[in-house]
Amino acid sequence: MPRYTYLCPLRWADMDANGHMNNAVYNTYLEDTRFRMFSDLVPDDPAERLACNFVVREQTLRYVRPLVYREQPVRIEAWVEDLKGASFTIRCTIQDDDDVYVESRTLIAGFDSIAHRVRRFQEKEREAIAAFAA
Repeated sequence: MPRYTYLCPLRWADMDANGHMNNAVYNTYLEDTRFRMFSDLVPDDPAERLACNFVVREQTLRYVRPLVYREQPVRIEAWVEDLKGASFTIRCTIQDDDDVYVESRTLIAGFDSIAHRVRRFQEKEREAIAAFAA
């Protein structure tokens, strides 16, 4: 299965009072991963960007074990499941060689911010998304 891998740097400021990464920052790590994974799909033209963007419809995270701050980045692996005409699911694991810290499932939909509605994917979008499909 083709996966996208992002080596995500950890920030000292993301650590909570218990000495591990705050649960809230995992959403930011996943957002960074999605953006990098599909950055080629972001149109240069601002008007086109409004008409051809994506929204998170649903996201679940399963916290497996605490991630303690360190200078080495954590590895995030992402892949696509359930690609449909206007939505798809991204599965991610936040991990290193020995441990999985978080597993996530994010439902993404194509969205037209001008018309304020869900939209179907264009062929080039479907191809880019399908490149990471399980």
